[in-house]
Amino acid sequence: MKILIVSDTHGDNSNFYKVLKSVGKIDYLIHAGDIQGSSNEIINAADCPSYMVSGNNDFSFSLNKQELFSISGNTFLLVHGHKEGVYFGTDRLVYKAAELGANIVVYGHTHIPRVQYDEEYKIWIVNPGSLTYPRQAGHKPSYIILDINQEGTLEFNIYYLS
Repeated sequence: MKILIVSDTHGDNSNFYKVLKSVGKIDYLIHAGDIQGSSNEIINAADCPSYMVSGNNDFSFSLNKQELFSISGNTFLLVHGHKEGVYFGTDRLVYKAAELGANIVVYGHTHIPRVQYDEEYKIWIVNPGSLTYPRQAGHKPSYIILDINQEGTLEFNIYYLS
């Protein structure tokens, strides 16, 4: 199973279309917010079940600020991250995910890609970075592919557009 995880497209979907063309068929799309008016366009282009939340720049959307859902035996907590103070660390995210029974928390907001595993709480902490305004060294747009094999093993890979 192939899950595309993106965030912070900020209304410019050109790189999102490049990613879709590059990765081929996906089974799920997860978008961690700051979509800025193009949620329907993104959902239609992905052509698969999609999960999205609103970000701090999504002022007039009816998207929730938080989603809790399950895919293939994994429980995901999806937030943008601005309400959880992610610029100061991810402890609040981890506590919230643990409280809600999630083993994967996906967030955006920082525009910096990250995949980390919290050994104490047994929770994956995942940020795909930004497809539009990357902030990490090198400033390349980024996204994550989560592959879940038949045995249920999770493999997170960060990819960059050149």
